[in-house]
Amino acid sequence: MITLRNLTKIFPGAERPAVDALDLDVAAGEFLVLIGPSGCGKSTTLSMINRLVEPTAGTIGIGGTDIKALEPVSLRRKIGFVFQDIGLFPHLTVAENAGITLRLMRHEKTEIERRSNEVLEQVHLDPHEFRARHPASLSGGQRQRVGLARALAAKPSIMLMDEPFGALDPLIRDDLASDYRQIHDRTGLTTVLVTHDMTEALLMADRIAIMRDGRLLQVASPGAILANPADDFVRRLVETPKRRARVLAEAMGAAQT
Repeated sequence: MITLRNLTKIFPGAERPAVDALDLDVAAGEFLVLIGPSGCGKSTTLSMINRLVEPTAGTIGIGGTDIKALEPVSLRRKIGFVFQDIGLFPHLTVAENAGITLRLMRHEKTEIERRSNEVLEQVHLDPHEFRARHPASLSGGQRQRVGLARALAAKPSIMLMDEPFGALDPLIRDDLASDYRQIHDRTGLTTVLVTHDMTEALLMADRIAIMRDGRLLQVASPGAILANPADDFVRRLVETPKRRARVLAEAMGAAQT
């Protein structure tokens, strides 16, 4: 579905590439998580897939087509994109925000209304309760659900997600992540999600791609990474959720005594 070959991005004035000769395949229907420390190139990689950032070198293919051959705006309208700073239009209602991509694509008004109701239901927002409300009246979790509904409205085959749950409190974050994984599975999406949270990656991903300094260190299933980390850096990265699990187990044991 998505193929990255020798993908490189060097920003003007930078001492080293933000993304350095990266090769990666994402299969149709796969849920891939890109993870690594701040500045490792994961968000830049994501932004090159829908041409928000243009690569310095290398190629990106989607379904066998080099995306350089595609008009950028048209490409982006066929790829869902969810990010931490949701970017809802404050003067538009929830339904209008959910249907904005379809309006830009000149769909019929009745189809936009039908589809906006449909995607709001998908993200567990009752259209009768929420469609006429404005973003200012919503909680952070509800606004992020509207952002997700907007990304789903045009029925994309690919969803790109850049720290989509990072600003939410833990309970809402877990609920929304679980809901999205179910949507991914039910609709057959291909998802690439960027996060810095290894626990989130282990719980959500089919495969995890670990980056550092613009390069891939390891790409494997969560189980394979836990069992056989590629180097000391990856080992330290996966130790964090293990340590949290041990602390939790000890706390639960102490509470029972």
